[in-house]
Amino acid sequence: MRPLPEQVIHLPFESGPYRMAMDLVSIPEAEWFEFDQHYLPEMAEKRRLLATVRAEVFAATPGSEAARREALDLIAANLTEHHPHWFSLEGTGLRNHLTGDYHCAQLGSCREVDPLERAACLVQEDLCLIQNTDDGPVLSAAVLCFPSRWRLLDKIGKPLSAVHGPVPFYQDRLERPVDRFMRHLKPDHIVSRQNWSLLDDPALFQLGGKWRIDGGSDIAAHNAGSRVFLRVERQTLRKLPASGAVLFGIRVHVYPVEQAIDRPDRATALAEAVRALPPDIQHYKSLLPFQAALLNWLDRRSQEENGATLTVR
Repeated sequence: MRPLPEQVIHLPFESGPYRMAMDLVSIPEAEWFEFDQHYLPEMAEKRRLLATVRAEVFAATPGSEAARREALDLIAANLTEHHPHWFSLEGTGLRNHLTGDYHCAQLGSCREVDPLERAACLVQEDLCLIQNTDDGPVLSAAVLCFPSRWRLLDKIGKPLSAVHGPVPFYQDRLERPVDRFMRHLKPDHIVSRQNWSLLDDPALFQLGGKWRIDGGSDIAAHNAGSRVFLRVERQTLRKLPASGAVLFGIRVHVYPVEQAIDRPDRATALAEAVRALPPDIQHYKSLLPFQAALLNWLDRRSQEENGATLTVR
């Protein structure tokens, strides 16, 4: 069996003035999902969360049933076609050679597990379904095991405008472009985007923590590189051809800053990006408790000579 690859280091931040944009790029179907050496522990964590705090990580609204079944069908087809070394069809089901598990792919005969939950236990991405309604695109179902400080129960069944309501500048800058994009996305078109945050907690499962102004007192310039974490979401969007729902995938990467920022130029770029964040965004992202220490660390790193190079895309 082909071994899992090393985790890719994504660096989506930019130097220069702050801007809020969708920044969508088209990707081929073979790159819809990412796989790396964290696959097995992340699948184990998903199973644990679904077993112990299911109400926090799974939710679905009436009327999303067809989209949930279609999502599993499409994901199973993708995995067996583009990752046959890890996934194969056996009888009426799908064999996961990475875990040894057998998953029923014929949905009519596996009613004991929700199809969206089954799909989310095949890939490292969390999976959300967005359906267009007269009130705009609505979050209709999700398996969200690795939230970046938001709670699924607070958002399920709401339009995206309300889901993103707390995000500074979203209403003025992104609400209309996002709603328009959701309406016009074509089924044969997969797009990706990335966003980033800096957190003092590496946990994948984080329900809260926005708007903090205290904490982080043990983070200083000498240890910020190991105590602060760059959290990157690689997001994908694909319209399901039959139901018309948009399947929104969220793959979370967490890196200690000292791992991702391995060169002076990257330290300079991240420092510039942090300094360019508007005060409301800094507050929303809870940067204030450790921002000064992190910038001190980055400034020192930017003055050092070039170190080793990481694989980045």
